Amino acid sequence: MTIDDELTVLLPDFLARQRWYVGAEPPESVEIIDEVRLAEGPDDQPGLLWLLVRVPGDDAAYQVPVGLRPLDQMEKWLQGKGRSLIGDLDDDDRPLLAYDAMIDPELVPLLLEQAAPGVVEDTTTRALAVEQSNTSVIIGEEVVLKVFRRVHDGPNPDAEVVEALASTSFASTPRPVGTWRRSGRDLAVVRTFLKGSADGWQLAMTSLRDLYDRRLPPAECGGDFAPSSGRLGSLVAQLHLALAAAFGSHEADPARWLEALEAGLDDLASGDGEGLDGLDGPLVARARQRYQSLRGLTGAGMSIRIHGDLHLGQLLRSDDGWFVLDFEGEPRVPSAQRRQPSSPLRDVAGMLRSFHYAAAAALLERNEKGDAELEVLAQAWEDRNGSAFLAAYLNEPGIDDLLPNDDGVLYTILGAFELGKAVYEVGYERAHRPDWLSIPQHAIERLLR
Repeated sequence: MTIDDELTVLLPDFLARQRWYVGAEPPESVEIIDEVRLAEGPDDQPGLLWLLVRVPGDDAAYQVPVGLRPLDQMEKWLQGKGRSLIGDLDDDDRPLLAYDAMIDPELVPLLLEQAAPGVVEDTTTRALAVEQSNTSVIIGEEVVLKVFRRVHDGPNPDAEVVEALASTSFASTPRPVGTWRRSGRDLAVVRTFLKGSADGWQLAMTSLRDLYDRRLPPAECGGDFAPSSGRLGSLVAQLHLALAAAFGSHEADPARWLEALEAGLDDLASGDGEGLDGLDGPLVARARQRYQSLRGLTGAGMSIRIHGDLHLGQLLRSDDGWFVLDFEGEPRVPSAQRRQPSSPLRDVAGMLRSFHYAAAAALLERNEKGDAELEVLAQAWEDRNGSAFLAAYLNEPGIDDLLPNDDGVLYTILGAFELGKAVYEVGYERAHRPDWLSIPQHAIERLLR
């Protein structure tokens, strides 16, 4: 039995343990469709086998860099990293341990060389301490190597958009340094590392913890996040103007938005089409009815390339200001759909949902269910920050050229996209964080009142 044969047996269980895998259960089988031996090993140095694998029924492939070390060297090395273990392999000389090479500081620099050879002298690695749909590692405290885990044919939106923005005056994305492409697929990108930075989610959670501890109105707390929310509103509007300049804009097509929103609801509905993961049939029917407000809508503004998965965790604040990250779009959405132009209000809806998510997650963190005072404060924080963001966004010079002229049309579109985002979140939380499933469920109920 070859190493490839053994890996195809072990990889289904490994994939099912990864957050970047879209399935809820281990795949029935795995097919290796491309591979490169980047380091021989496994004597004194680890081996590196780069794999691209496909599972039945998935329109994308998965990128799995496999590290190989002698089994007798690995007892302490993998402590606390059980999710990264692939399994034991038989070898002619001695048993090997196969594992995700992205946790190995000796192997990550070899992947960096594929995307940006010679870009840093110091190859010390440090993994980003966040879960995400891809894997990012800081190298030499100078650059970030981001390895795309779910790989589609053609360009990756994150690589494509950041490279296009680099040609505009928009400077609030980390500078692109290199891209690893193979057989028409984007596999990894290298960007400058923003030292001393913190993402918007972390900063918002700090604000909310202070709010819940002090039990004062948000404006009276020292950790008031609203000024940052206002700056983020301006930044997102500037981003949309830059995306329109880089990729062009055209008349909006609400019928296409309606089709995509209804498809998202269909994907999550139960077999009889009546219920939705804890939401009763009448509520689902009301969601479908709300979407119908887009049918025949005119004066809907412009369609442009958008971020596609904008939330507080995709925004980073450093000493140089706020930066926007991760332009791949929603990982559960097909790649071709993620690259289609849409309303800039879809990103705005994502940010409004993120303010609600932060307030609700901070409440769950405290585990004080039924505390009416905290629930009122959570709503006040969400309202204050959502309003600050939206006001700054709508007041940015030039943004009117992309948006509906009529406020009624604008808020109809915004409301439909907020609801659609909450529906998407139900599927995401069901697959990855069932303890948080109540957050989008309650949001759907609230949005439909």
